[in-house]
Amino acid sequence: MKNIFLLLTLVIISCNKEKAVNKYLTESIPNDTPLPYNIELIPEGKLIHSGIFSPDLSEYFFTISDKNFQQFDVLISRKQKGKWSIPTEVFFNTKNNEHGTSFSPDGKYIYFSSTRPVNIDGVSTTWHIWRSKRNGDHWTDPEFVDIPNLHDKLVSHPSITTDGTLYFHAGNTDYSDLFIYCSKMKNEKYSEAIKLPGEINFDTKQNTPYISPDGSYLLFESSPNLYISYSDKMGNWSAAKPLNEKINRHGKGNPFITPDQKYLFFVAGLEPTPEEKWSLFWVSTKSVFSN
Repeated sequence: MKNIFLLLTLVIISCNKEKAVNKYLTESIPNDTPLPYNIELIPEGKLIHSGIFSPDLSEYFFTISDKNFQQFDVLISRKQKGKWSIPTEVFFNTKNNEHGTSFSPDGKYIYFSSTRPVNIDGVSTTWHIWRSKRNGDHWTDPEFVDIPNLHDKLVSHPSITTDGTLYFHAGNTDYSDLFIYCSKMKNEKYSEAIKLPGEINFDTKQNTPYISPDGSYLLFESSPNLYISYSDKMGNWSAAKPLNEKINRHGKGNPFITPDQKYLFFVAGLEPTPEEKWSLFWVSTKSVFSN
């Protein structure tokens, strides 16, 4: 009887592992040690800067650039017969720069950063946030997300809560004084941005935020490390703490938690030549929240 129980346990574990492998279409599932994620999807001669999944895990979006960090593009790969399809440019990609893709938790909107012209007087020519709405199997034309008090700022890397609150980083157009802000949706428009408190904005280089769907925690980069801060029910933020050394060993950012809340994705450079070995890593969130 004991042997039968052990056999059944092993079968269940094996099935669960196989399910996880199929879910993310990769053979290696990480625990508390970060692993590179599907580097074969990255076009030759390009660097990867971020990777996210659609809420139903059927699509994988990732940002690439040339090695001089001059041209940024967003590619998409879809699940097809148990494999990721050959990456193609996403529908909103243009000859300008695109980056910082994020979904609303319900999957109805996709947000992204772009340097495309806004064509509104008083709005600086730099990075701004755009969004599209899902309409059946298609997406609407991207619309400019107007943050009223940040027209003269670089605004980038959106992340959205279930109630529609938008988190992002903003700073000067020369990339100085980068801080994390939030803006709430009111009457189908975003209100003036609020700069998050010193518990999060403790330096001048806070960027690439990821907010949990319920708004209870925030991940972000403050070069060269990733940090986490928690929000209580009153909206107060805890002092940001760096993630563990296995995650921060190589630095960098663009954190993303998978829709099932099981894995953290982030981009990092490997020593000794980060520019040549830039990669997207993933790790179990157990090592994030056990900090």
